[in-house]
Amino acid sequence: MVKIIWTDNAIFDLDEIGNYIALHSVKYAEKTVDYLFNSVSILSSYPQAGKVVTDFNSNAIREIVRGNYRIVYKIISKQRIDILAVHHGARFMDDERIEE
Repeated sequence: MVKIIWTDNAIFDLDEIGNYIALHSVKYAEKTVDYLFNSVSILSSYPQAGKVVTDFNSNAIREIVRGNYRIVYKIISKQRIDILAVHHGARFMDDERIEE
């Protein structure tokens, strides 16, 4: 089974998403953050479930799309996946935020 590690950047992203949504609905913010956080559980069994992010020259950097959000991750090894970022699909992805 693969260990999934959330990077500081990805946790920050979840906090920002939750804080923004909470301006209108705390309940919906909690549901959204929980949904996004739990969405990566599939990677434990299927590390390559996400599609390759073509912005990068690496088959190891992939993403899972959940609603309007992109969850970007990197396959580090057969035993480890790092969640690198979570952001709204309509926003520009800052290459420098994705640790390679």
